[in-house]
Amino acid sequence: MSNVETEPAAIRCGTPADGGRPAAAPRVDVLSAREVPLGGPRAMRVRRTLPQRARTLIGAWCFADHYGPDDITATGGMDVPPHPHTGLQTVSWLFSGEIEHRDSLGTHALIRPGEMNLMTGGRGICHSEVSTPRTTVLHGVQLWVALPEEHRDAERDFQHHVPEPVRIDGAEIRVFLGSLAGRTSPVRTFTPLLGAEITLEPRAVITLAVDTAFEHGLLVDSGSVRLADAALSPAELGYVPCGAEDLTVENESDGPARVILLGGPPFEEAIVMWWNFIGRGHEDIVRARADWEASSDRFGAVEGFPGGRLPAPALPNAVITPRGNPV
Repeated sequence: MSNVETEPAAIRCGTPADGGRPAAAPRVDVLSAREVPLGGPRAMRVRRTLPQRARTLIGAWCFADHYGPDDITATGGMDVPPHPHTGLQTVSWLFSGEIEHRDSLGTHALIRPGEMNLMTGGRGICHSEVSTPRTTVLHGVQLWVALPEEHRDAERDFQHHVPEPVRIDGAEIRVFLGSLAGRTSPVRTFTPLLGAEITLEPRAVITLAVDTAFEHGLLVDSGSVRLADAALSPAELGYVPCGAEDLTVENESDGPARVILLGGPPFEEAIVMWWNFIGRGHEDIVRARADWEASSDRFGAVEGFPGGRLPAPALPNAVITPRGNPV
């Protein structure tokens, strides 16, 4: 997915209604989403919770877009021409609909609900994403993972995984990255990560053991959800710092609720993220943009897409400075 946003957003802290917090409850910060245009003929809009001014990453997760349910007869759906990536992995996860993926590795794959596609950009890759003609409602998340310095020039790669669901206490869990609820994904990553979809029955409560070395983020897709003592609405993301031994998630709705749980150890490196590139300094971005505009072999070419490439936006009239999380 291509990033066209120029304005980030802010953060608010979650507190219970009575203003207190049980001593054992982990701290939860609530990140609100902002709407940004994805692009395409009718500018499909997405809700973005990462990055924020106050929080650049959760583990190595550096980007989270949440979109739909989107009636594509009204919006035109997803139509993103070939565009580049460096220094990251993309993680595509759908709730409904279907997206056709093509990349410069020669991959031609479909993204379907409950099936994860992970693409490694590394030194450079390009890909296109188009919702298929049989899609009527498009709904899902697009996530990015920052690669650590020693692996940020990794070779291009593409992995596909269909996690088997596990049921616990009125919840169905699909672990697409890392380990949770006794399930472990076989997908390779360059830092420890957790990624899982959790669907809760009405009024269900689930407590999950988690890695104390991880920080976590819970993105709400549907329903009214409580994470520890913080109430979360759809499109909000609850952030929990390292140290929590378990997380309690409650569906306060009379209907089903669905969330995405992300996690990983704090990513200690400051990064520069501009457009679809991740680097460590301004010059990394300048070089990547120039290579893309020159049709360099660095990114390769997407075969079979009926159209041209996405041009890079103009660079800002300022030095792009690296950012990390607040201390």
